[in-house]
Amino acid sequence: MLLRISLKILLLFPCFQFLGKTVDAQFVLSGTVFDSSKINYVPGVTVVNKEGKFTLTDSVGRYSIQVTEKDSVSFIFRNKATQSFAVQSIPDPSHFDISLRVNYKGKYSTLKEVVVFGKTFKEDSIENRETYAKIFNFEKPTLKTSISPSGVPGADLDELINIFRFKRNKRMKSFQVRLEKEEQEKYVSFRFNKTLVKRLTHLEGTQLDTFMIKYRPDYEFTSNADDLAFNQYILNCSYKYRLELLQQSAPK
Repeated sequence: MLLRISLKILLLFPCFQFLGKTVDAQFVLSGTVFDSSKINYVPGVTVVNKEGKFTLTDSVGRYSIQVTEKDSVSFIFRNKATQSFAVQSIPDPSHFDISLRVNYKGKYSTLKEVVVFGKTFKEDSIENRETYAKIFNFEKPTLKTSISPSGVPGADLDELINIFRFKRNKRMKSFQVRLEKEEQEKYVSFRFNKTLVKRLTHLEGTQLDTFMIKYRPDYEFTSNADDLAFNQYILNCSYKYRLELLQQSAPK
């Protein structure tokens, strides 16, 4: 009888071990890191847990790291660490956003006179320019010289023929202008997006839709403004827009 009880205990022991491990099961903690303005993203921030595992925020301040319920995390930027945050005290582990006490100005990269921000837009622009390379690289035909196989210089016949292909040249130039305009509009839409505008202005529904159309910035401003200036433009427009809404709703 004693032997049978001992065997049952031995058989149940691994189950208890398994249950104990599930209590400390890992899950993903994720969010976004902003600077002191709570507007600008901060890339390159080290996010480290109690066990020493760490990750870095990406170009738009996003991060994700494996943690347990008994774990804690802290954020390190420019050799300065924040306090430790107990995972149990975090209401929503999938959206744990924090603001650091630093000022950070975003950086941009340039692609053939088109200023881009973020990997996805850059990849899309490169792919689009490769697909329509013949159109983007189109130049108005001019009289050029070429060297024949025998080494005798002469007029480039293909270029000479193209000079008089007026409809074709006009069509190619028109298509080129349209593609460049579409690329510029895509960039404006990329920066002036609903997620950012909603977070800054707290507008929703039809009011947000109207704001997006009415205060959509032009390409020149969008491509030259840094994060701070661009976000301030959105805030200033939102103040003006709310004032207009109040004036419309006021009794006459």
